[in-house]
Amino acid sequence: MSWPPELLRGAPWIGLGLAALGRPGYITLGHASDVGPDTDELAMQHAAAEMLDAAYARGVRYFDAARSYGKAEAFLGAWLRGRGLSPDEVAVGSKWGYTYTAQWRVDAEVNEVKDLSLATLQRQLAESRELLGANLGLYEIHSATIESGVLEDRDVLEELRRLRLTGVAIGLTVTGPHGADTIERALEVGGFDAVQATWNLLERSAGPALARAHDAGLWVIVKEALANGRLTSRGAPIPQLAAAADAAGTTLDAFALAAVLAQPWADMVLSGAATIATLETNLNALELDLEPESLDGLAEAPEAYWAERSALPWN
Repeated sequence: MSWPPELLRGAPWIGLGLAALGRPGYITLGHASDVGPDTDELAMQHAAAEMLDAAYARGVRYFDAARSYGKAEAFLGAWLRGRGLSPDEVAVGSKWGYTYTAQWRVDAEVNEVKDLSLATLQRQLAESRELLGANLGLYEIHSATIESGVLEDRDVLEELRRLRLTGVAIGLTVTGPHGADTIERALEVGGFDAVQATWNLLERSAGPALARAHDAGLWVIVKEALANGRLTSRGAPIPQLAAAADAAGTTLDAFALAAVLAQPWADMVLSGAATIATLETNLNALELDLEPESLDGLAEAPEAYWAERSALPWN
């Protein structure tokens, strides 16, 4: 298996994640104002298509979805077909393991349900393939953890091995304060082409494990680089970050994304932008040249970081 495809080789990239585009509710700070009052499915599909067009026009070539991102795969698949874009022109990754249950509501009691069983993999893979077709290039376990047991499930691992033989790259995303342990276990298990993990100026605990994954040949994707909005002007003021961004002549979000791109093991960082204006400031990160150790002093204890993240409201 050769991943990433040729169009993504070389310098680190910024990709577009669709977590905030495929459903009316998400935990990013200010998401409600980004989406606006019209959360009709057709209106959101139109907005997503405009975002995808803008991203593609600005050089973005990787798009990240998941079965649990509401209609994200459907929106992305329709856009790909409408523009006639082939796997040689864009790269697409998606994930299995969570089922969207909010029924297009923001105030749902349960927004998604996690189940990393073989039955869920088989069902959701069929759904993803129907929506994304040949453009599905990378398929990831969504939020693998040691506790979930998915990396010890022989039936799941065998199904993923068979999928890999068809030409689809296999990856995993990790979550929580012990994500580094999950990455290390995945390296022991083998059979993975990519790993996606949270790393940002506040939460750096996965860094050493991501470096080892990169050295082992896995493609490293960084998610939540803006800490779900905490590292932007929407979050509580962080004077040290604001001063550094001002000194660099850029915005908070671009600085925080550039800090990820400065890591020698980072192949891709995802923008979670839900508006074109936000996307444009995010992409300014590609023009910055920061030191890898930028603002080391901002790092929080992983348990404290993830406790705050889990308390973020859907909006």
